[in-house]
Amino acid sequence: MYIKDYLTEAFKFNDAANKKLLKKVRLLESGGESIKLFSHLINTQKKWMAAIIQDPSYESMHWWDPVYPLDHLEQEWDASTGIWIDYLSGKTDEELQTEKICVNFENSVWAAVPMDIALQLNYHSIHHRAQIQLFIRQQGIEPEFLDYIGTKVIKIS
Repeated sequence: MYIKDYLTEAFKFNDAANKKLLKKVRLLESGGESIKLFSHLINTQKKWMAAIIQDPSYESMHWWDPVYPLDHLEQEWDASTGIWIDYLSGKTDEELQTEKICVNFENSVWAAVPMDIALQLNYHSIHHRAQIQLFIRQQGIEPEFLDYIGTKVIKIS
């Protein structure tokens, strides 16, 4: 499997898992913290992409703001995931492993490999998805089964 295929599959898995998660977030009586974390995931995908492509708007983007209204989360999530899947589809494995020079939130210059940033975004999503699952359970709602292996196993008997 090529790196870009693996990364694309990871984004698609996170997309499906986070959309299932969002259905449960919509049921919460008190979803503020979940909405904030979900918005953060969207913002990080947008901000990292802006850094990679050296979009000048990067400097004014924030990791935690804006916090999107609940009814806009899926649309914003689709947009932030779509830019990554589109980006990956246009790159070779070699390009995904070639350092990019970026400026971070402290205005220092750094280098990063797009592959590592894509991995970070997916691992970061898993981290916050687990937190949101806990908030769902704490409000008496049964969380979805969102393990990766659940998308791969085939029930035989």
